[in-house]
Amino acid sequence: MTRLVVEDVHTYYGTSHILFGVSIEISPGESVCLLGRNGVGKTTTLKTIIGLARAKTGSVRYGDADLVRLRPDQIARLGIGYVPDERIIFPDLTVRENLEIGAKPGLDETRKPWSVEGIFELFPKLEILENNLGGYLSGGEQQMLTIGRTLMGNPDLLLLDEPVEGLAPVVVDELMRQVKLLKESGLSILFAEQNIRFATEISDRAYVLEGGRIRYHGTMQELHDRSDVKEKYLML
Repeated sequence: MTRLVVEDVHTYYGTSHILFGVSIEISPGESVCLLGRNGVGKTTTLKTIIGLARAKTGSVRYGDADLVRLRPDQIARLGIGYVPDERIIFPDLTVRENLEIGAKPGLDETRKPWSVEGIFELFPKLEILENNLGGYLSGGEQQMLTIGRTLMGNPDLLLLDEPVEGLAPVVVDELMRQVKLLKESGLSILFAEQNIRFATEISDRAYVLEGGRIRYHGTMQELHDRSDVKEKYLML
């Protein structure tokens, strides 16, 4: 398993400076959350890691690989899976077909590879809907399908962008249980989120962003005790 290190990254969209010296790291098997309001740089951080946004300066390393020099498809082949907040699926394919199209072998031969049946075990609702077209699924079902399709690529590190945004509380609780199972399996997880209850249940550590900068970093227990940080940056 591999360690991700993001160091002093500055990222731009055109002439707009979005990330200012962002540094984060995640060790194998850890679950780490990027917390903050909308528009603070959480999504850009994930996109910089996966190569959809380019760091102008700084470094992004995954093991021995320099991700700044690689295309998104090359980064994915190193074992990094990305679940965007748009819940992009193939609307004219069935649930099963959406999962099958994402299948590729993993790099960690010690880990049991994901299969469609394994995804159905993690997300039982998808098995019930396996012959339904993706375009007819609810938002929560599409989120499960997007995560499941990404897992079919057998990543070692899973990037999740706002996984429970806009979902009903009962669906949030279901996804919380399922992501906790992924964490317990040893999968490394880095996700962007505003829902601090979800983050607290899933994460070992958190980075709090504001204005494209890391304003706080600590364990979830340490953050729990920092009412000043939560009130200033997390609207709590």
